[in-house]
Amino acid sequence: MMLSNLRRVVASSAAPLRRHLSTPAASAAGTGLMTLNFNLPQSTLYDAAPVRSVVVPGAMGEYEVTADHVPIVAELRAGAMTIRHEDGEDEKYFVPGGFSLTHEGSTTDIVCPEAVKIDDLDPAAVSANYEAAKSRAASAEAGSAEAAEAMIEVEVNKAMGGALGLSMA
Repeated sequence: MMLSNLRRVVASSAAPLRRHLSTPAASAAGTGLMTLNFNLPQSTLYDAAPVRSVVVPGAMGEYEVTADHVPIVAELRAGAMTIRHEDGEDEKYFVPGGFSLTHEGSTTDIVCPEAVKIDDLDPAAVSANYEAAKSRAASAEAGSAEAAEAMIEVEVNKAMGGALGLSMA
């Protein structure tokens, strides 16, 4: 009974839904550029910056956002994020996770707890931290908070190593 009442109320008051996924974005139409907002809790790295594209390490796989991309919300996994600038230069960051929200109008918001330029990572420190985290994970009691924290460290350091081109086994 309640469901049929709800259907009548929704049917009589709802405007028809229309999706325009193939219409060009007004703000970037013809420029080939998109707008990037890249934020960390403590700072803003990009604020309405025009860029050519962003390659995002999505939880379901890596993908590239360009001008006129369809709106999408994605969880980020630990990995390399590449920002392709107007002049053709690439800037790479390591992100440990976060979210990417691409809006209609060629604007993408990326929010991460941390980000570091890949050029600023020390391969020797990443390898040492990876081995130390593996050791802590192996010696921790199964199912404990210590084991979970160590496994997160292992995965993040492994992803950093991958972004640096290191073989982490």
